[in-house]
Amino acid sequence: MQIFKNDVLRYPRLDTVLMIEKALMKAGGDYTLRELWKKLPKKVMWQTYMTTLDYLEYSGKILIDNEKHPIWIWAPKEVEKLKKKGLVVR
Repeated sequence: MQIFKNDVLRYPRLDTVLMIEKALMKAGGDYTLRELWKKLPKKVMWQTYMTTLDYLEYSGKILIDNEKHPIWIWAPKEVEKLKKKGLVVR
């Protein structure tokens, strides 16, 4: 995925990004990109959805595996707990 494409027609609003983030957290990597898009509570244009996923991947909040399953990986509270136990973070 590439972030900040020059041909983006619509950028997502904050409420759209938050809605997609919430859906990703609940999905747990069980759905493909298309399946998750279909399950969103509100309709979102495909290009807007993909731009949001590009941003979330770029910011380190999600990974997209080989089978096109988006997986939520951002967990700052858990990382802080691990740091307190001696985790060395580079």
